[in-house]
Amino acid sequence: MTLQDDPEARRLDTLWSPIHALTVLGDLGSFTAAAQRLGLSKAGMSQRIADLERSAGVPLVQRTTRSVRLTEAGQQLVDSTRDAYAQIERGFAQVKDLAAVPRGRLRLTMPVALGRQIIVPHLPAFLQAHPEVKLELDLSDRLVSLAQEGFDLAIRHTGHPPETHVAWPLRPTRALLLATPGYLARRGTPEHPSDLAAHDCLHYLRPGETPAWQFRRRDRGPAGAQAPHVTVAVRGPFSANNSEVLREAALGGLGIALLPDFSADVALARDELVEVLPPWQCVGAFGEQLWAIRPYSPHVPRAVHALVTYLRETLGQKKTHQRGWVDGRSE
Repeated sequence: MTLQDDPEARRLDTLWSPIHALTVLGDLGSFTAAAQRLGLSKAGMSQRIADLERSAGVPLVQRTTRSVRLTEAGQQLVDSTRDAYAQIERGFAQVKDLAAVPRGRLRLTMPVALGRQIIVPHLPAFLQAHPEVKLELDLSDRLVSLAQEGFDLAIRHTGHPPETHVAWPLRPTRALLLATPGYLARRGTPEHPSDLAAHDCLHYLRPGETPAWQFRRRDRGPAGAQAPHVTVAVRGPFSANNSEVLREAALGGLGIALLPDFSADVALARDELVEVLPPWQCVGAFGEQLWAIRPYSPHVPRAVHALVTYLRETLGQKKTHQRGWVDGRSE
């Protein structure tokens, strides 16, 4: 008996797409977000779930005015079929990747300031070199779940990428303490981190944190010696959760700002900002490395590999202000 002759087989065949839609809905918890992920209208997404519930004979989704979640039956169905769909996706990705050139949609997420200043300027050249690749870029300071929200790659500024993910180092970074020459002429130049208590300090705003900067000397003395940390409580007229905004506040003469080097390089090169306390290294404020991160999988799509390789080669040719790096190595 063929599939055309078997009504039950035909009925099961029509359920594959709705079951996958239910899996995506369970992951995202939103009909709107699930519809966008699947390239459907919200009405089309709702219709697939309604058809699936009608075939199953039990409710699979609990809807409220503010949220959507799976019922026990819906969760059981998703759990029992998730691995099969994941295997299908991996198999199809491997088949697509047999093409000689990178191709397909690549969803990328990264923090706003980092993306605008470091990554986005290099993307046009990558897309011109790989015309079969389509990039979708999400600029957000929110830490997203790559697997649940369907991102292929994230760029992160951290010292410790998650162990559950594959992480490629792109370039090292460092935190810099900066002010305008005019501010320092007016208020004096700090000679020790403790002097910052008497200055206007522009702090990166993180919820629940008490504004404080921690330092250690760059010259740690004899090999292996660990210099003690110096922690200074800071205060000032302005704080923000964006390094570009803090840089602009520092350029306006509002105080001394602590910034990642990529937000400061242009202003430093133009002598619009000068480094404060260069013998001291600020620790813990920002990550010490840029990483490309993706959830572990046995197969890395060709488009992802091409973008990571391009970013490593491109960023590895750049050099940071003063203590820099070349080809991914510290000088």
